[in-house]
Amino acid sequence: MLKEFKAFAMRGNVIDLAVGVIVGGAFGKIVGSFIDDVITPLLLKPALEAANLSHLNELTVFGTVKYGVFLSSVINFVIVAFILFLIIKGMNAAAKKKEDAKPVPPPLPADIQLLTEIRDILKRSN
Repeated sequence: MLKEFKAFAMRGNVIDLAVGVIVGGAFGKIVGSFIDDVITPLLLKPALEAANLSHLNELTVFGTVKYGVFLSSVINFVIVAFILFLIIKGMNAAAKKKEDAKPVPPPLPADIQLLTEIRDILKRSN
């Protein structure tokens, strides 16, 4: 059973998935920080100033509904979705270029080319 588990864990797909999850988590933290520390304060600054608040977490309705945090999450989602859209669009364009660049068949060997010419001549003479 240990050998089977080792074979399963060391497969390329599992390792690729693990790397993807780790990189995705790190990317999520970068995007989260960008949203929370740069974009959201810039977009919500007028609302914060109008409410005489200094932090996004203080932006609430009825004292309990934290719509500032919700807006931050929505902006985070939109940016991540847009970045993923751009990545998938780039991958699709690269795949299309690969499909468009069809390989050129190698030239026929001299003996095959000669036999083809003989065949064509015989067809024309009949």
